[in-house]
Amino acid sequence: MAFITLVQLTIVALFTPMMASLEVLPIKETNMVLYLQDWETGSNATAFPVAGLNDTYSSILKFATIMVIDDAVTEGLDRTSKEMGRAHGMYVNSALDASDLHLLFSVIFTNEKYNGSTLEIQGADWFFLKQREASVVSGTSLFRYAKGYAVLETVYLDLANLNAAIKF
Repeated sequence: MAFITLVQLTIVALFTPMMASLEVLPIKETNMVLYLQDWETGSNATAFPVAGLNDTYSSILKFATIMVIDDAVTEGLDRTSKEMGRAHGMYVNSALDASDLHLLFSVIFTNEKYNGSTLEIQGADWFFLKQREASVVSGTSLFRYAKGYAVLETVYLDLANLNAAIKF
């Protein structure tokens, strides 16, 4: 018993100076406004259905439809504004009443300031609400260990053609 106590004290004595010298870095907060250009129709479509209930790929507005995206992420609402990166991933209509999407995508930055960095976005998107939140669950490079949330707002919606711009 005395030997175990001696070993425990030795371990504490060895690690205490190391723990005291660790520097606690301040948390860095980054705020930005970006626009996801999600276009399901037209010559420059960026979102495509890949699966659906009973092999129907017709609409993200139907339960069980899965869309794969390679959407432009821009600095402004206009689709032709400066591209900051791309959103690669998918979203699924995951509610039986078709009112909810599940988002899962990476924002891959290509602009000069954040080039090569990524943010991972995931969560529920009740797309008929004016504003909703999704989780920022991770990141790479300048956003390594990122965590937080993104406020999503549909600022342009062409429901007939299923094209949208989402501010986040």
